Amino acid sequence: MDELPRMNSTQLTYFVFLGLSNRIELQMLIFCVFLLVYIFTLTGNCLIVVVTLVDASLQTPMYFFLRVLSILDISYSSVTIPKMLLNSLYKDKSISYTGCATQMYFLLFLGATECVLLAVMAYDRYIAICNPLRYMVIMNKRVCLLLSLFSVMSGNVVSLVQTMWVFTLPFCGSNEINYFFCDIPPLLELSCIDTSMYERQLMTATILVVFTPFILIFVSYVLIINSILKMASIDGRWKSFSTCSSHLLVVILYYGTSSLIYIKPKYIFSEDTRKVVALIYTTITPLLNPAIYSIRNKEVQGALRKYRGIGKIFSHKN
Repeated sequence: MDELPRMNSTQLTYFVFLGLSNRIELQMLIFCVFLLVYIFTLTGNCLIVVVTLVDASLQTPMYFFLRVLSILDISYSSVTIPKMLLNSLYKDKSISYTGCATQMYFLLFLGATECVLLAVMAYDRYIAICNPLRYMVIMNKRVCLLLSLFSVMSGNVVSLVQTMWVFTLPFCGSNEINYFFCDIPPLLELSCIDTSMYERQLMTATILVVFTPFILIFVSYVLIINSILKMASIDGRWKSFSTCSSHLLVVILYYGTSSLIYIKPKYIFSEDTRKVVALIYTTITPLLNPAIYSIRNKEVQGALRKYRGIGKIFSHKN
């Protein structure tokens, strides 16, 4: 057992990303596209954070959790895109062994935290719609903070275990990662031992981390839909559904793409297809989240319009 860490440190001290494409003429295009993606991701999510902090009408649990989600999205995209931009500009596309482990830890930490947070947000919508009179009593500041802390702690535990598990494997072959960030599936392919047992463990862990919150989300929405259908007012039904539709769309985007990466057998998708799926949940989903939550939310649109006309970025004329 003592030989594994020594093999890692003496025979492989760094990894090299092959990136999205090895064609030189595409590197500047990749740089420009993802620089814009990163700028819009930071801008949109920072607007959500600021407006939910300063606007008096958005001081509710729903917008507290939305603010936490935006902070996670800013951090999530910042773990992958800056390194991707540098790799598009320079020939040196390497990352140190420690840097790779650090990047994987934060990706898994932020990803698992977001999985749990989305379940918390579904529970928040369940209380708001099914028990509206006691909503602010049940979802008080202390409960919101505890639920957020629980999401963070859950993500930390999952990430620590998975990162330590991967980096005790011996990497004694090629150091080229056919990917654009350090993730579990491409690193397993670099190990010089049979990783079939580890792949089964990864699938089991993913089912627990992804599908346990997803089941809670599903149950919450079954109860929400049942409650909405019992409403006598059509306007009331539409208003209740509209407050949930944005969250539901984010859940489908995030859970759908991430589960494809970590649960499916590695031979189902080509390497290029796997990169596209990874791009969606690491860069596109954080970019779209602010627009998804603001386009369909009149309260957010109104708050954005108050502050120097910045609501024009997201709001559409009805």
